[in-house]
Amino acid sequence: MEIITEDFYRFESLHATQLQSSGVPKHLWRSLYVKLITNNFDAGKVLELNRIEYDDSDSDIVDDDSNTRPEYALLVTRENGLTAEDTDAIFLIDHAWTFRLPNVREQLLKYKNLLDHMCEISGVHLNEDDDCRVNKVMRRLWKYCNFYTISNENQPIWYVMDKVGSAVCHAEDPNCRLVPFLFLDSQETYSLLFPIKDCEYGELITRDYVEHISKDALERRQALLLPWHYTDMKSISFVQTEPNAEYFSSGHIPETHPSEDNLMVPLTSRDEPLKVYAEYSVVKQYLTSSYFALVDDVEQADILWLTNHFKDFADLAYNTPNKFINQFPFEYVISIKDLLSIISRRAAVEHHNAETLTTYPIWLPTTYNLKTELPQFASYFQSRTARGLDNHWIVKPWNLARGLDMHVTNNLAQIVRLSETGPKIAQKYIERPVLFYRSDIQAPVKFDVRYVILLKSVKPLEAYIHRNFYLRFANKAFSLDHLDDYEKHFTVMNYQTEADLHHLKCEDFLPLWQQQNPENPWHKQEDKICQMLYEILECATKCPPPCGIAACSQSRALYAADIMLEDCSIDDGRERKMRPKILEINWTPDCKREVEGGRNDEKDEGPSISERRRNATHVNVSIFQ
Repeated sequence: MEIITEDFYRFESLHATQLQSSGVPKHLWRSLYVKLITNNFDAGKVLELNRIEYDDSDSDIVDDDSNTRPEYALLVTRENGLTAEDTDAIFLIDHAWTFRLPNVREQLLKYKNLLDHMCEISGVHLNEDDDCRVNKVMRRLWKYCNFYTISNENQPIWYVMDKVGSAVCHAEDPNCRLVPFLFLDSQETYSLLFPIKDCEYGELITRDYVEHISKDALERRQALLLPWHYTDMKSISFVQTEPNAEYFSSGHIPETHPSEDNLMVPLTSRDEPLKVYAEYSVVKQYLTSSYFALVDDVEQADILWLTNHFKDFADLAYNTPNKFINQFPFEYVISIKDLLSIISRRAAVEHHNAETLTTYPIWLPTTYNLKTELPQFASYFQSRTARGLDNHWIVKPWNLARGLDMHVTNNLAQIVRLSETGPKIAQKYIERPVLFYRSDIQAPVKFDVRYVILLKSVKPLEAYIHRNFYLRFANKAFSLDHLDDYEKHFTVMNYQTEADLHHLKCEDFLPLWQQQNPENPWHKQEDKICQMLYEILECATKCPPPCGIAACSQSRALYAADIMLEDCSIDDGRERKMRPKILEINWTPDCKREVEGGRNDEKDEGPSISERRRNATHVNVSIFQ
């Protein structure tokens, strides 16, 4: 086809950055343009798709998601082969399915042709019932799907290539590359297949599935290839060690903190109201005490209540020593999920129990950083599997909230693939949560509680909790199936447009709890929660910054601790036992529900978490006003 030069130059100018970043050789660009505008999928002229037949007479491989064998292979069928310098040797690969993870089951059940097509690609028998086929496709999907991200969105977009693209097998020394491509003129996505070395007639077309990982990083490559090539990684130690100080500060805007000689408590006068500059609307609306006065000028304020992260605490101490602020230096060590797990392990005497593989401290769900500890996680997962232990996990981004991009799974292949979509942790899912019976839906559901913590001082450590905790509930009866069902396995419904949000105040929850758990009064759970929170704060403040929260006499801060109760009873009919598990800690939490009402059975200020720990059996549960 004759190419209008101006049109090609326009295409080149629009797509050059994308093509260069994807490593598409420039001598292929003109041919790519022609194939795009003519919708020419001509791989079949050079390549042939072949179904692989296996002799399973002596094989113990079963028809499930543990089968990592490819279903198809792609071979060169042109007699003179395929050369890397051929200007026409680039092939459009269509995307058979583009999806978001929360919609996978719904789409497969709704569109029968799509389900049939995915079954053919993944090797699922077509003669099974739809529910069974959907479950199998969802388990095997991770061998075939790929993803791309859009810069202004938090969650990746996944896609499955057509049979041709899905048939390109892995090789450590590949002869081709396969990269995603967005054609801006039509806003359509494709994948581009092109050779990087000459291929002979009959040669298998291959690519490196983890080409972005150096060959020197052998263990990480092995872990990332687990969806396609099983490797026994149990010989790798899964014991975790605390990273150095550089890890704690990397990726963060530099912070300063006051020196030991500059830790003066601000001088305030009770003869006149304290002036408060607040960026938080709830403070502006509800701070009505005569002890305080709202001001619009930062310079006039005695108290700064900010919703943006403050960083220069050394300057605050030096130039404005009489101002309070609602933040502590380096408090992100408890508000970022991977750092919270690291500092929490400081409370452990040993890493794990050699017999049960239970990790410590017992109140921290086993947590691995999938960016820095993926081989160790794979070893731990395989070790649990070998012992017949539960292997349900929840995969979470380090620094997103609102339940975004979180997934529950017991599929190692899925966890491995999710690890590539951004910084994430894998945290042991509580497979036996304490449930709460919801009479409105007549079912026992998961729930969690949020306690608000006031950190007053680091040296000495002094903190308080508010007994008026928040409650969040799942909307469906709990069971360890349909792990993609958000309303069964998650409790954060505030941001789900189609989900009902079940409200229940503390004062209404407590008598219902007592009815459902007469042998486990709530104050006993609060004792354990206070103990746990104190230990977390001890861990967070025992090391100097950036590895811990720094002392600052001008700082006071609110945090929200999200907690779930685990049923740790032994199924022998004896007394039911519960223990709290920390899920995460959030910075500057939303307190709107708190100020609008809740548990009001206590009026006086109670002892601190510190005092609670020293005399846990004799003092009332910590509160503050």
